[in-house]
Amino acid sequence: MQRQGYEGTGIKQISKEAEATLGSVYHFFPGGKQELAAEAIRHGDREFAEMLRRALEGRPDPAEAVLAVAQDVAAELRASDWLDGCPVTATSLGTAAHAPDIQRAAEEAFERWRGLVRDKLLASGFGAQDARELAHTVINTLEGAEFTAQVARDEEPLLIAGRHLARLIDSYR
Repeated sequence: MQRQGYEGTGIKQISKEAEATLGSVYHFFPGGKQELAAEAIRHGDREFAEMLRRALEGRPDPAEAVLAVAQDVAAELRASDWLDGCPVTATSLGTAAHAPDIQRAAEEAFERWRGLVRDKLLASGFGAQDARELAHTVINTLEGAEFTAQVARDEEPLLIAGRHLARLIDSYR
């Protein structure tokens, strides 16, 4: 689903690639493809949250930390030969209107990521409203830049976004 999206990935393909019988997939995911997609989103959420947490905790300056996140995302995307973009976005795109469990899992992921950025900004002395709004801007911008970088097969959109986000954060000091 990370590479093909929800609509482009069939439950039989998932079963085959997981080297599991179709029956066992339905045993563990009785809700079928939608339940599996929601769990895939939660898995992607945990992976990115950990990367984000490491970058934010690894640098005292929030602007430098956000720039590092953009650089880390660019490096991972490049290492996957531009195939492994954001699993949350790839899986949830186009399903929100008809799959509330997928929509909810994606929104929870985005909220967790915004919370990590917001908490870093609050700990760095930013006011609550500024921290909340900047966190939205950071996550929204990184998501868009990651998609653009993947389509272009070029890390430049992410690196530019990271530099501009760092400048934006610095401008609030």
